[in-house]
Amino acid sequence: MQTSSLQTNSEKKLIKEQLEELLSNCRNSTAESKGKIRKAFDFANHAHMGVRRKAGEPYILHPLTVALIVVKEIGLGEDAICAALLHDVVEDADYTVEDIRFSFGDKVAELVDGLTKIEGVFDKTQSKQAENFRKILLTLMTDINVILIKLADRLHNMRTLDAMTERKQFQIASETFYLFAPLADRLGFYKIKTELEDLSLKYYEPAAYKEIKEKIDKKEIESETFINNFEIPIISKLKEAEIEFVINSRFKSVYSIWRKMQNKNVSFEEVYDLFAIRIVFKPNNNLPERTQCWAIYSLITEIYRPKLERLRDWVGTPKANGYEALHCTLMGPEGVWVEVQIKTERMDDIAERGIAAHWKYKTTSQSKKEFDNWLQQVRENLMANEENAETFVAKFKTNLLLPEIYVFTPKGEQRKLPKGATALDFAYDIHTQIGNRAIAAKVNYKLVPLNHILKSTDQVEIITTRTQKPKKEWLDFVTTVKAKNLIKSALKSEVKEHSKKGKEIIDKKLADLGIQPSARTYRKLIEAYKQGNKDALFSNVGAGLLNLDNFNKVIRENTPQKWVQYWSMQLGLSGRSKIKNLRKIVEERQQLNEKPEKINPKSTYLLKDDLSYKIAECCKPIPGDEIIGFTDDSASIITVHKRKCATAMKLAAQHAEKIVNAQWSVHKILSFLAILEIRGIDRIGILRDLTDIVADRLNVNIRKLNIESHDGIFEGFIELYVHDLEDLNILINAVQHIKGMDSVKRVEM
Repeated sequence: MQTSSLQTNSEKKLIKEQLEELLSNCRNSTAESKGKIRKAFDFANHAHMGVRRKAGEPYILHPLTVALIVVKEIGLGEDAICAALLHDVVEDADYTVEDIRFSFGDKVAELVDGLTKIEGVFDKTQSKQAENFRKILLTLMTDINVILIKLADRLHNMRTLDAMTERKQFQIASETFYLFAPLADRLGFYKIKTELEDLSLKYYEPAAYKEIKEKIDKKEIESETFINNFEIPIISKLKEAEIEFVINSRFKSVYSIWRKMQNKNVSFEEVYDLFAIRIVFKPNNNLPERTQCWAIYSLITEIYRPKLERLRDWVGTPKANGYEALHCTLMGPEGVWVEVQIKTERMDDIAERGIAAHWKYKTTSQSKKEFDNWLQQVRENLMANEENAETFVAKFKTNLLLPEIYVFTPKGEQRKLPKGATALDFAYDIHTQIGNRAIAAKVNYKLVPLNHILKSTDQVEIITTRTQKPKKEWLDFVTTVKAKNLIKSALKSEVKEHSKKGKEIIDKKLADLGIQPSARTYRKLIEAYKQGNKDALFSNVGAGLLNLDNFNKVIRENTPQKWVQYWSMQLGLSGRSKIKNLRKIVEERQQLNEKPEKINPKSTYLLKDDLSYKIAECCKPIPGDEIIGFTDDSASIITVHKRKCATAMKLAAQHAEKIVNAQWSVHKILSFLAILEIRGIDRIGILRDLTDIVADRLNVNIRKLNIESHDGIFEGFIELYVHDLEDLNILINAVQHIKGMDSVKRVEM
């Protein structure tokens, strides 16, 4: 934000027009309600007077636009509209929540308080962003409107992100992709979710976004005739059946196409389902909506052949966000597969406007039950929250925002779990004791281990035994918050029992020797038996994991000199370590503790051949890749990630203060690992031709070559070292020209 002179006449006119548009969209509001909204506008306009956004426009246009999104695209009422107008007043102006309460009442004040960022950081070791996310998410316990207004705020910020610095763009885009877009999806706002995803991609993968957007625009023009020809026989068939309907087409979003290209490692031209046809019909109230959806499916599959493995019945089993529709894929003219979505007007409204549409249709439909169940699950997880802010946000995303799978008990009862859930997650979802006593599972009648990852439609039976107890390693593979919390609770209880028993054993042994238990005695035992602390000593003895051999000898030994004992404890060494070794270690530690020069996050860091930075293991960028840097906790070392790396997005979403703009310099000394996936027609001599081009003609060092041949086709991977992306592209182009080679693609790590 910036301060400047007061609004110009043209700006005042624009502000007045937007206010009138806002009020005109409050169609069901009374004169009193509109008066309250005008009052909120006047309050916000006065508070933000003279303040401008980065792009230069008066700041009041931002809350005005947010309020418009709240009423037009989400469909909220007067209190939410007032809160949208006032959402930055407490944070950016000299007003308090109590001032809002006095002027607009408790409801508006609570909404504004939920939208106001945290003043300062409660725990300096934690991410301020994560603390703010947690505060917002906790409002789901009481009023979901806070999150809906926040989504509107984020949507307008993303629409106007061009005015921000590149570093800020990456941070906000990462936050949006990591949390806000999945949240919009789970709340059922498909249109908002899609726009947030596309805008996020625009800023963290600008070149890819631009290329795909241009191709979509061109494809839309080229496909117009094809779509019309595809729709004509369907329209005729539905009219014959006297069904009242609307049919239209929609191209897939830029992000959804980009994601498919990444996941399947294909080009834009190889993505066959670029658009979908939607049939939205007015249902006959005398028949179930699901029955009518299937009737339309039956009619259109008389015209076009369906692809059965792509059939999705979201009417019989709605998604957790309440989405309902029948999806099918049909073979259209010219051998092109086309996705068709069949839904009622109510289903379409819910798909576009999510929870707000649920409030409009005051029914007890299956979709509303699904959403209510999800919201109840959210609240249960929020109540059980004991972690720090970063862990809390990560678990919320993992367990409540990821796609879901549907599995079945042996009796056919359907259970819903997050994608990636294991058999043990399923066991704990059924009952705590089922999970605690689980030893294995049967999935589709086949015996599998507890860490087996489940897929939709799996039928799962858990095998238990009374002697089984929860194990610490279970925490490494369960995914749901419920399972993790129940395992931790059981382990804590067990550790407490073991600690009590272990202390009793040690104290009895000491008493037999006529020695009074003391902190000094326990320290001697901790050191002798190489335990981390007193709790570990007691617990391991009580669990039978630590045998107290030579107990009497350990206790009777002389205590080391005080300074040796001190440094032994500090450095985790045995008390018998030589003094000279201790001195050497202390000196080394002191040298390591010298603080290096700190990196300025606001400057651009040039990556040179001296390797004064780290390459992220998760994505392994090479010179030429679009990159972003992050400092460590000491702000002295930079780790470089690809901009599109999921880990980088997560870091940017929770640790904006660590983002560093990084640029490659010319790299001709260092080499970087790259992996190529190759596939082609097998023939004698193709491996020789491959190694000849890579190693001999291009002088590239091959680290590993793994090729398999079957049924006349070969496929495999080459790991090699290159200087930069330009060298890699030259190599890929050369390999593609080998006779029989079908595809050569870089493997994205």
